[in-house]
Amino acid sequence: MSTVLSGLDAALPDLESLYTDLHRHPELAFAEHRTAGVLASRLEAAGFTVHRGVGQTGVVGVLRNGDGPAVMLRADIDALPVRERTGLDYASTDTGLDADGNEVPVMHACGHDMHATWLSGAAALLARGREHWSGTLLVVFQPGEEVGDGAAGMVRDGLFDIAGRPDVVLGQHIAPGPAGWVLTRPGVLMAATDSLRITLHGRGGHGSRPETTVDPVVLAASVVLRLQTIVSRELAATEQAVVTVGSLHAGTTHNVIADRAVLEVNVRTFDATVRDRVLAAIGRIVRGEAQAAGAPAEPEITEIATFPVTSNDEHATESLTAAFRAHFPDGSVLDAPLVTGSEDFGEFGTAAGVPSVFWLVGGMDPEKVMTAMAQGRFESDIPSNHSPLFAPVLHPTLRVGVETLVVGALNWLTAPASG
Repeated sequence: MSTVLSGLDAALPDLESLYTDLHRHPELAFAEHRTAGVLASRLEAAGFTVHRGVGQTGVVGVLRNGDGPAVMLRADIDALPVRERTGLDYASTDTGLDADGNEVPVMHACGHDMHATWLSGAAALLARGREHWSGTLLVVFQPGEEVGDGAAGMVRDGLFDIAGRPDVVLGQHIAPGPAGWVLTRPGVLMAATDSLRITLHGRGGHGSRPETTVDPVVLAASVVLRLQTIVSRELAATEQAVVTVGSLHAGTTHNVIADRAVLEVNVRTFDATVRDRVLAAIGRIVRGEAQAAGAPAEPEITEIATFPVTSNDEHATESLTAAFRAHFPDGSVLDAPLVTGSEDFGEFGTAAGVPSVFWLVGGMDPEKVMTAMAQGRFESDIPSNHSPLFAPVLHPTLRVGVETLVVGALNWLTAPASG
């Protein structure tokens, strides 16, 4: 372990340059052409056999190094349509086109630039130290995580036909905790997500004559309020779910009653039974409110994206956690809480039929985080993922994230047989 990691100090300046470059030039889901090219070239330079364009813009590196297990390490690479407000000298000013063709600001507001940098660094160290392990290393840079189809898209595109089926799948995510912390959790770690687009049909007309219309704005307002009763009145206190109306669009001007309203709803659940009940309740409420309003047509409910629950294999997680605790200082490897955020990482282990483990790595200034926690101001003072102010500290975040991936990979890759 120490020998493989011995080159990390010398590699950190290069990794910092890679990170700031990726942060300065983010790309939206399935548009990560520049990002994929940079990462693929680095894998080729490290000696990997590289496959480009897997699942549209994904990159797969394969390093076969004798007999032994196959370990897959994964990082996501896409950014978000967010206007950056960090004030960093390497802040993004780039724009991109969203799925509807609209030009939008783009930012790495969820840390995927850090994920890619960690994996690039770990892959290079493992390749350089290949005399100290035996097996096959699969490195996967995944596009489209934010839209929920990146992992499944790579699987559909023949990922495991190209690279072979791994024995374990490992991945990690930066979190707004203190840099230096590593958080693991067996079993369920992150929530499932269902994102829905709901179109409510009304009957448009003049703003001065509402009696001739069916006002979709009023209908939408009723739906929004009623949806909030699902969690508070239809779930037990011991059950967990989040129902958020993230957008609502209706009308074009003040004196015209529109003929439709469009809502986008996000649902987070940890349990399949709860998920089914929440989705059924959404359908019942939307249809019921439309009928009560006298809507001229049935509402339309369309799935935008879906993410599975991220659930870690218990035995593999226990093994990995023990390896982390043996490597990192006492008190830095902690139990992770349940996270209401979602990931499509679990698609890989499910599709391969092998154990998978996903963990969290802190990325914020430790002093600021601990002070905010002590004052009960963590939620207000520490920007979370997806915030326009999300800005991980580079050190020790870069080092710790590379080390976790190397430690994780070597926990499964066998030591080479001695002569």
